[in-house]
Amino acid sequence: MLYVDIPTPSEISQLVARRGEAMISIYLQTTPETQHIDAARTRLKQLTNDAVAQLEEVGVAKRTIWPIEELLHDLVDDDDFWRVQANSLAIFVTPDSLRSYRLPNHLSETAQVSDRFHIKPLLRAVSMPQHAFVLALAENELRVVELLGDQPAQEIRVPDLPKDAASVAGTANVNSRSYSGRQGGGEGQKHHLRQYCRAIDAAMRPLLAGRHEPLILAATEPLLSMYRSINSYPHLADAAITTSPVRVPAHDLGAEARGIVDGINAASVAEFGALYSARENDGRATTQVARAARAATFGAVETLLVDIDTVLPGVVDETTGEISFDDTQSAVSYGVIDEIAGRVIANGGKVIAVRRADIPQEAELAAVLRYAI
Repeated sequence: MLYVDIPTPSEISQLVARRGEAMISIYLQTTPETQHIDAARTRLKQLTNDAVAQLEEVGVAKRTIWPIEELLHDLVDDDDFWRVQANSLAIFVTPDSLRSYRLPNHLSETAQVSDRFHIKPLLRAVSMPQHAFVLALAENELRVVELLGDQPAQEIRVPDLPKDAASVAGTANVNSRSYSGRQGGGEGQKHHLRQYCRAIDAAMRPLLAGRHEPLILAATEPLLSMYRSINSYPHLADAAITTSPVRVPAHDLGAEARGIVDGINAASVAEFGALYSARENDGRATTQVARAARAATFGAVETLLVDIDTVLPGVVDETTGEISFDDTQSAVSYGVIDEIAGRVIANGGKVIAVRRADIPQEAELAAVLRYAI
């Protein structure tokens, strides 16, 4: 089982806004298989040494470095922490704080040191979800299945989730008449099934509160349409598994759901591509890093696609957005594209982290602008 901590938009904004003398961003690959987790712990020690070396190289005081080392060494030694992991781990450290996120995505390993956090890889888990829930809905059977990355899907327990439609109706079956005698047969069945859907929606709210992962329905009519009409979760997927989920194993439902999640992500990229093409002729789209930096600084970027792996070291002027590139990474610079993404988020824009093949012209980034600049 994967244990994940997907950051909320508010948490990402807080990470983007943080500034300090010594801010460490570490990404490393982990595994949910506890018996194999020691390799990740060893790798974190090595990445910690890399980060410390970068700080020492630019003359950061020992009294600033020591608390960072202590926080990271404590994490390495925390057996309980390493017992529950996912596919990647993102760690953000300052001399007085450490925050970590367990992620379902497979991210490239890196240790970045700067006066701000390196958040671009983290955006992959938010903008291209690999985490979803399946609501397997039938009149006589109800289950919730969790899909996490490339792991086999697993059924999860949801408190107060109804067992079936009859238990909600308080009758032997959903065709029973009401006390008034008005609701029987097909009419009574529809009434009880809607009642069933309302009870399900209420039980799902605590699980889904504050989340943005897709909820995928596995159901047949009329329950499929009924639940859609009652659902209160804003991220209910348009696509559904339209065969009966009764007695279908969780891993089979997960396999079908994974195709729907891939389709959602592909549609997001395709939608951006169409918008980019439409705006390009008006001077409101660009793949030029320098132009995107200026636009992001002035709040002109509406949506930004960034390559999850590209790191271009340098500095972006706080006022003009002009870029000064560096030849190598160091603690006195940061990832320019990461900084552009942070400025887009700070100005209310949307950032989608993808692979380079998904970006127009296979560039490092592509920006759609609110206005020409």
